[in-house]
Amino acid sequence: MTTGNFTQDLPYTASHDPFFRAATAPAFTRELLTGLAAGRYAAVRVPGFLSAERCAEVLAALEERAFDSYGSARVQPRVMRFGVGISDHMADGGVADSYWQALARHHEAWQGLGLSFDPFALCRERLGTHWPGGVAVGRRGGRELGAGVAREPNQGFRVHFDDSLREYEHDLLDVPLIGQFAFNLYLSVPPSGGETVLWRHRWQPEDEAYRLPASYGYDEAVVRDAESLAITPTVGEALLIDPRYFHAVRPSRGARRIALGFAVGVAASGQLLTWA
Repeated sequence: MTTGNFTQDLPYTASHDPFFRAATAPAFTRELLTGLAAGRYAAVRVPGFLSAERCAEVLAALEERAFDSYGSARVQPRVMRFGVGISDHMADGGVADSYWQALARHHEAWQGLGLSFDPFALCRERLGTHWPGGVAVGRRGGRELGAGVAREPNQGFRVHFDDSLREYEHDLLDVPLIGQFAFNLYLSVPPSGGETVLWRHRWQPEDEAYRLPASYGYDEAVVRDAESLAITPTVGEALLIDPRYFHAVRPSRGARRIALGFAVGVAASGQLLTWA
């Protein structure tokens, strides 16, 4: 179905929530970003966001480096990453000092790739092309957070949600947030599997009965009665989702699934702010 200059991945049906859908467009417009923030969409896709040549440059550099993994006590099955994620450095509802130490090593590692461009800066620039306030890396206590990470969830991500309001005792950033997105730019995708699945279900207190021990994730029974939306990514595609919906990544089959990712906050100031 085509509406204006973008398409909806799912049609309207009698049993379908018309706002639980993915829009596909040539760019992230102001209309689409405000629609995502307002709940008019669950996701926005932009195929060809980054050229195949630039994706290949970043991918080739990353394939020459060893990836770390998220903390195995909290993230199972294993998810590999290149760079530092703030989620591994949470302490008492805040951010541990270890994050800042790890972030310095993160900057050195990314600079060591010898890329001809900064992929995260380019993603922010293109994401903010039609957004009046632009896009910048968020700050905490005046210090700039990480710009992004490369993630390789070949065995998938469990069902979970992301919401800094619930994950941190106070505001994560120096500027209060009124909305949150998750951004992924796909450098390589498998021939099968690797889908991102969203469910039309947001966290409720009773969902904690389904949380897996010491894990970020939940048993999939938590969303067994919820409408779902599956998105199969393509190389060079950028995807924004509302991560407050429960979501997961299915295991990959046949090739590595590597994407650049970061969180995007809609600040009370009107600006879009990123972190990883």
